[in-house]
Amino acid sequence: MSRKRRIFDIDMPEEGSPETFPAGKKEDAGKPVEEPKPAKEARPARRGPMATAISETAQSVRERQEAAAKIREENDSLAREHVRLKKLGLITDLVPLDKIATHKLVRDRAKGDDFELAELVASIRAIGLSNPIRVEALPDGTYELIQGYRRVSAFKALLDETGDAEAWGKIPAGMVPQGGNLEGLYRQMVDENLVRKDISFAEMAQLALNYAADPHTEENDPDRAVAVLFQSAGYQKRSYIRQFIKLVSVLGEDLNYPAEIPRALGLSLVSRMEEVEGVATAIRQELKGWDNRSIKDEIDVLRRYAGSGAPSEALSKPVKASTPGGRAKTTFQIDRPQGRAKCVAAAGRLEVRMDRDFTAVERRRLEQAVRDLLDSLDRGR
Repeated sequence: MSRKRRIFDIDMPEEGSPETFPAGKKEDAGKPVEEPKPAKEARPARRGPMATAISETAQSVRERQEAAAKIREENDSLAREHVRLKKLGLITDLVPLDKIATHKLVRDRAKGDDFELAELVASIRAIGLSNPIRVEALPDGTYELIQGYRRVSAFKALLDETGDAEAWGKIPAGMVPQGGNLEGLYRQMVDENLVRKDISFAEMAQLALNYAADPHTEENDPDRAVAVLFQSAGYQKRSYIRQFIKLVSVLGEDLNYPAEIPRALGLSLVSRMEEVEGVATAIRQELKGWDNRSIKDEIDVLRRYAGSGAPSEALSKPVKASTPGGRAKTTFQIDRPQGRAKCVAAAGRLEVRMDRDFTAVERRRLEQAVRDLLDSLDRGR
């Protein structure tokens, strides 16, 4: 059986001839050519459940990382602000009274009853504390008092009176940075006290003495300590403080109310002590054993000896000063491996100050050491 081959004639368009569509067909004359329809957008390929879960997990992780980064940035900003405010002493917290120590700075308040403390206690009880104290936080969880000794005393008095630890067991305190310059801390305390109307020349003189005797300070001379501590005071006021240093150095241990001595009386008494021998000894003898004396009693005694009619025959001899300027005191320091010891020697008093708890020394050892010291001094006569 034979197969027939079919042959088709295909007309190819000549070059340059207009292209027709569909190929091989001619459009009707006058009929507009339809524009090709735009292709439909491709639909995204469908993802399986596993791919969807992975994508959602990655998005959740990114969101958590962004939130954590914002939190870290905010915490860093708050930490920087906390440090800045702490350096300025503007961070305030409630500090337990039993955690506050007063060892670093020797206070300027004289020993004895504070007759104005009752007024402060009444004020705090009525309206609260308007000005927080200032403390330095220590690594062991305690606090060193920088400013506010009387405010702490008032809170302690209220706690003892009421027994209400919730109300008076803690006191608002501004935090100062640790390791502050000791001279700067003393000056802060001094400058705060200078604006108080009740700060006396005797108290300021005692502070200068304490500063010079502090084993952690560089200055040993109380007169030069006045220049360090009382830079904000005028020249005349510093001169008065130096005069009261002479008074407190000689009579401080014998006076119950040194803060009550008026400026004029103190200056007159110092002048009298320098002019006439035996004034200090006579004052001490008269005050000795008089424990129940009042402020008026003590001031009356000082006024009599400051005047020209002091009752003692020994007051007729001029003073022969044993040290320059008639200062009845010797100060020096001794550097030891355990720290620096500052020593103050005066009439009837020998004082050693250093950063050591002498109460931790066994009583017999301490007593024997003092006895050996005194025996050594006697042998050197």
